Amino acid sequence: MAVTRGFVGRRASARDPRLPPGQYDVGSSWPVLTAESTPSVGTDRFRLTVDGAVEEQVTWDWAQLRALPASTWRGDIHCVTTWSKLDTWFTGVPVDVLLDAARPLPTATHVMVTSSTGYTTNLPLADVVDEKAWVVWEHEGAPLAREHGGPVRLIVPHLYFWKSAKWISRITLRDSDEPGFWERNGYHMRGDPWLEQRFDGD
Repeated sequence: MAVTRGFVGRRASARDPRLPPGQYDVGSSWPVLTAESTPSVGTDRFRLTVDGAVEEQVTWDWAQLRALPASTWRGDIHCVTTWSKLDTWFTGVPVDVLLDAARPLPTATHVMVTSSTGYTTNLPLADVVDEKAWVVWEHEGAPLAREHGGPVRLIVPHLYFWKSAKWISRITLRDSDEPGFWERNGYHMRGDPWLEQRFDGD
C-alpha cells in the first residue's frame, strides 16, 4: 500500500549541536534582559577594580583598560531564559590579564563580580581563568551598547549569561563562595547550560 506524504509528515530538522538542551537560536537578534534600570556610565567616570584576596588592589580607568593588549573571543552565548546567540564575537581582554596584575592569593577560590548598579554575581575562580572569561568593550566590531552592558561588561560564555555581569565595576576575589543577586533569588550557584543548571537544586 502506498504511503502518502500526509501520513509520513515532514522530516524533523536537525538540531544544531551548538545549542544546549532547552535552548533556541535567536539568529542575528540579541534580546535585552536586565534585573535593574540601565545606567549611563560615561567613559570619563569608568573605573574597574580587582580587590579582595589579592597581593595588590588594582584599578583601571578607561584609558588604562583600553591600553591593555586587546584580543577577540568568538563563540556562542546562552541565556537562562532559553535563547542562544551562535557564532557571535566580542573584543576585550581575558580576565587573566587583570588577575595577573593583582596577583591572587593562594587562598582565593571564588570571585564576586559587582556592577555599577549594585548587581552582583558569584563565580568559582576556575570559571574565569585560562581565557574562560573576558572583560569586553566591543561587540561584533562596534562599541558595546549601553543596554548590553556598555561601556564594559563581563562575558563568561560557557555559563548562562546572567553570570556575564553588565556595567562591571569590581571583581573581588574571595576564599569562599557567596551568592549574588540572582543566586539569592533561587538561581543555580554555577549555571552550566549543558547541565541545565538554571535553578537551585538543578
